[in-house]
Amino acid sequence: MASAVAQDSSGAPPGAPKKPGSRRKGTGLSPRRLPYLLIAPAVLLMVGFIAYPMLSVFYYSLQNYNATKPWRNGFAGLDNFKRIFTDDPLFWDSLVFSGKWVFTEVTLQLALGLILALLVNQTFVGRAAARALVFSPWAVSGVLTTTIWLLLYNPSTGVGRYLADAGIGTYGSSVLSDTGTVFWAAVLAELWRGVPFFAILILADLQSIPGDLYEAASVDGASRFRQFFHITLPHLRDAIILSTLLRAVWEFNNVDLLLTLTEGGPAGVTTTLPLYVAVTGFEAHDFGYATALTTVAFGILLFCSILYLRLSKFGGDHK
Repeated sequence: MASAVAQDSSGAPPGAPKKPGSRRKGTGLSPRRLPYLLIAPAVLLMVGFIAYPMLSVFYYSLQNYNATKPWRNGFAGLDNFKRIFTDDPLFWDSLVFSGKWVFTEVTLQLALGLILALLVNQTFVGRAAARALVFSPWAVSGVLTTTIWLLLYNPSTGVGRYLADAGIGTYGSSVLSDTGTVFWAAVLAELWRGVPFFAILILADLQSIPGDLYEAASVDGASRFRQFFHITLPHLRDAIILSTLLRAVWEFNNVDLLLTLTEGGPAGVTTTLPLYVAVTGFEAHDFGYATALTTVAFGILLFCSILYLRLSKFGGDHK
């Protein structure tokens, strides 16, 4: 009889630990469900701000939606996608230029950012000022960056005039109006803004490498060259993979600098796919076709990102 009194309603003696899946009295929630309840607000916000816009874009990609021709609006099915792959040479031209732009920018930014990170990681007088000077372009917006470089490229008051005074080039010529020089002029402007991104991330990872590794390598007679390839680069591997992927996506979606610097010209030679989407949507008002282009661009980015992460074995055991 005493043992019966000592047991509670659940049949367990007093002080006995409760089972992990047991409900809390008065709440109706088990410990397993509580975490899901706590993250539910964040999930709902993500669905509202990410999932819904993505679904809306896919929906409008199946529509004929032109603000200047409302009588043609309606369901189009896959006609927009058929037009993209079979009847639109501008799509292929912009896609090829996007690939060229991304590869050139990411490769040069990575190389220069790595060099800058290695330099400012050294101990020298004025290192703090040097770091601030190296990282400052990253804080400048794309439109302001364009304004700076438009002044530099101005044929009357920019660098071109002083080069012409020195006998290099001709007066009145603009690198932004020449199809042979506009690409590298835009690349140089974007390099100035993008190199600090790699420098910041790589420098942060450099400072996490134990100094004992370099001391041990020096004792064993390893040169700086061998230390770089056998100690520094392996530790920077994941940081380089992640930063190049992020920067590639950002450069692919680059609109502000190219739109304000070259407007996709001359003759459309600097038109990326996202810039073509912006022109189609906001200038031609063909929003249905623009969203179809956006859907294709999203699929290309998703495929390339997954392929890159798989081939690079990001996060794997490589040491």
